[in-house]
Amino acid sequence: MPPLVKICGLSTPETVDAAIEHGATHIGLVHYEPSPRHVNLKTAAELRKQAGRHVQVALLLVSASQQLTADALAAVRPDIIQFHGNETPEWLGVVKRFAPAAVWKAVGLKDAGTLERVQKYHGVADRILFDAPAAALPGGTGTRFDWSLLKNHRHTMDWGVAGGLTPANVAEAIAATGAPLVDVSSGVESAPGVKDVDKIAAFLKAVAAC
Repeated sequence: MPPLVKICGLSTPETVDAAIEHGATHIGLVHYEPSPRHVNLKTAAELRKQAGRHVQVALLLVSASQQLTADALAAVRPDIIQFHGNETPEWLGVVKRFAPAAVWKAVGLKDAGTLERVQKYHGVADRILFDAPAAALPGGTGTRFDWSLLKNHRHTMDWGVAGGLTPANVAEAIAATGAPLVDVSSGVESAPGVKDVDKIAAFLKAVAAC
């Protein structure tokens, strides 16, 4: 069956509806002010309520303080909290014990050594999301990593692939990596932070055909 699909960086009711209508299994809401996809907690809570139980909702935080993490979880009540910064396994373990949400950790996949280092999150992260290495922003840059790094890799945790995916290349990414989940953000935008409902539909159609 086709992989799970997360449309990340949504910020409007229309794009949430489009993701649900065309078959996304997950959506992502970004609470990180430097990002062009940033939504405040009030907006994130409204979008999360709109999504209801139609999709799994992930709230993305980047190196957030303990207080912000607690406030975000209380306000938004996401199904998943996705960490995209320098969070330690110890901190993820604390969140996992107390948060009523799954814990995902995004990791920039630079080389084969990254695949060894990611094992430190075993037992605390419910899913590892392999992304392009961080640049000016930790994600959503439209940059892909070397998919061949994942070829024949024996994963010990649930995982997914992000970074530079588009409607045109997602089938190739799935074939190259065997990803059980694909995550797209900038690849379905008409401008930074502006999601395109037609591109969302095209991306989900391309995955469904795999």
